[in-house]
Amino acid sequence: MQKSLSLFFSLLLFLMPGQLSARQRKALFVILDGIPADCIWRLQPPTIMSIAREGHLGRAFCGGERNMYNQTPTISAVGYTNILTGTWVNKHNVWDNSNIKINYNYWNIFRIAKSQQRPVTTALFSSWTDNRTILLGAGKPEAGNLKVDYVFDGYDLDAARFPKKPDELQVLDYDIQVAADAAKCIGNDAPDLSWLYLWYSDDAFHLHGYGAFADHYVMKADSLLSQVWQAVKMREKKYKEDWMVIVTTDHGRAVTGYGHGGQTDNERNIWMATNIKKVNRHFFSPTLSHVDILPTICQWMNFEVPRNVGFELDGQSFYGRCRMADLFARKYDDKVILYWNYLGRRSGDVRRRVPVYVATTNNFAAGGEDKWQIVGYADEQTERYSVDLSKLPKSSFYKFSVGGLSRWWKP
Repeated sequence: MQKSLSLFFSLLLFLMPGQLSARQRKALFVILDGIPADCIWRLQPPTIMSIAREGHLGRAFCGGERNMYNQTPTISAVGYTNILTGTWVNKHNVWDNSNIKINYNYWNIFRIAKSQQRPVTTALFSSWTDNRTILLGAGKPEAGNLKVDYVFDGYDLDAARFPKKPDELQVLDYDIQVAADAAKCIGNDAPDLSWLYLWYSDDAFHLHGYGAFADHYVMKADSLLSQVWQAVKMREKKYKEDWMVIVTTDHGRAVTGYGHGGQTDNERNIWMATNIKKVNRHFFSPTLSHVDILPTICQWMNFEVPRNVGFELDGQSFYGRCRMADLFARKYDDKVILYWNYLGRRSGDVRRRVPVYVATTNNFAAGGEDKWQIVGYADEQTERYSVDLSKLPKSSFYKFSVGGLSRWWKP
């Protein structure tokens, strides 16, 4: 009987020792809600462009793999969770902005930060309180009893201080307060890991679609980001800190600009700006996506990621060494052929053999553990490896990893 193939990406991080520089490293990631990629190139928002001039501006995607098991709605809370967990919806289980039943077994970046042996301070500056209470699961045992050190949110629940306004402009008032909070906290306290979320740009499009109104509030979001960027620049100059800043959005928009949630190119196309100059080749690839942000921050901050958590990540770092990318698998009789792209130099590179792992269960999704075993070693430059399933225990679920890149096969 013909078997069907259903596959997805994840990544096991192999962190190199001694990656911390003498200057203390910090990381800030920013989500500006609902700004499609075409607006960034057309409007050239000055703060985003200033960040990109120090590093890079790239095109990326959201929404998982189209028409595959991990196809992911292009919806706000879904996008935030893609970024927070480094996984697509088939794992984190956030499908919409309401009635959220997140799977906390897939750790978020804050939980990873707090699991380090060294102290790591964290901060959240958010116009939507659910980012902390639901998506991060702060204080919940099932989410690791996470505590965020510096929290600035709750304004969306304070109707007395932020009364409703025409065009939902009270949401802009949340953003104004949150940006001021972030600039002050970063300037004074410099948390090691910070997340800034600004909301109103999405509402502007929902209300008026593409046009001058939305353009104005894209630029307004950029101006609010400016004060935070200036606080980062002050910290770098005065305190000799090294900051990684990543700015992105959660989704694109439908062709009219009003809606989103589907799988059209314009809804899936996003953008990513960073001040880091030394990105690897993955940043410029067509597979740059939401799920790459978590492993990138982990690499920059030299975070140790628990082995079972790392195996489940769907992205890969765009900072640091990147010799392999884009793992894919195809069934061939009783074999699974694993393919990848080799990103190193064809001549002059030392040829490396990397381990090929397999797990025949998916216990991790339910809070358990999977037993990963090495089934062989692959030459990176061959870009393929054949796994004979007849030599493995029969299972309804197989997960493969080659040199850190992993993929799932479900017969």
